[in-house]
Amino acid sequence: MAKKNNLLNFIKRQIEIEKEIVDSLNKAVKDMRNQPVKGVLRGISLDSVKHAEMYESALALLTTVPQALSQEQLDKQKSLVEKHIRTEAELIKKISDILPEIENNKVKLLLTAILADEKRHHALLRQVLEILVHGETITEEEWWDIIWKNVPFHGTPGG
Repeated sequence: MAKKNNLLNFIKRQIEIEKEIVDSLNKAVKDMRNQPVKGVLRGISLDSVKHAEMYESALALLTTVPQALSQEQLDKQKSLVEKHIRTEAELIKKISDILPEIENNKVKLLLTAILADEKRHHALLRQVLEILVHGETITEEEWWDIIWKNVPFHGTPGG
């Protein structure tokens, strides 16, 4: 139990830290005129927003009982994630194709960072599809199995 409490406290503190980072960076870039630096810092700020939400999701996984998705919800989420997996794959290919042609080191740095993000997104989306979407799902077939599995005679006249 102490281990779980330590983890919960760690996650709660990380949420606070990520939110502090967002506030700090947003204030810092408010009047900044160097667009490349401003863009990178805003990107980091958005990552911190994402991190806070992911920590909040982890906290929810540890402290609440998730509801299983219906087949309709599964289909929608699966379709959405699969669409974005395809989109990320296209972006990875486009950036990878143009990157060798870029001579400006500053632009190359930015696009290389974007490419690394896209590759991470692509891998994460594949894991989301397998672990989170499917892991929270009870299919219609599974519902029927739950309903009928332990019923004597499985709906036939007993005798």
